[in-house]
Amino acid sequence: MGRWRPPAAGSTALVTPQGHARLKAELDELWRLRRPEVVKALAAAAAEGDRSENAEYSYRKKQLGEIDRRVRYLSKRLQVLRVVDTVPTDPGAVFFGATVKLENLASGEVARYRIVGPDETDAKRGHISIDSPLARALLKKRVDDEFEAVLPGGAARFAIIAVAYGDGDGG
Repeated sequence: MGRWRPPAAGSTALVTPQGHARLKAELDELWRLRRPEVVKALAAAAAEGDRSENAEYSYRKKQLGEIDRRVRYLSKRLQVLRVVDTVPTDPGAVFFGATVKLENLASGEVARYRIVGPDETDAKRGHISIDSPLARALLKKRVDDEFEAVLPGGAARFAIIAVAYGDGDGG
């Protein structure tokens, strides 16, 4: 099998102010702190002699490539991202940046999600990408609306309990 892979589908270029700050901090840390450390360690490993049998050299070379790849990605991505820091004109409907409290109608389970950009998703915190099937199904819905979302585990029906923006917690 060849190394060629089809290009990934384009993701939405939106980000919350908090997500933008995290991405900028990550880029700064990689560029100003981690990369110089790895370059210094790589130079020390290269000075030890035969590079073909030097595990430290191979490891540091791979680590430097990973850092450079991430720096290149973040540098390009930060240029195209649009920071969304305003509340929509209709705060009763679900849009980007909303925190939504949902009830799964089959199980009665209640969950809270925040719709964020694809670069800042975090399942542990309940941050889902605007490109996800659940977020796509949620867009423009309101409190007490019922809807169906086709998820990886199959179709599920939900009811919206609360919607909040900013520092709100979605009820």
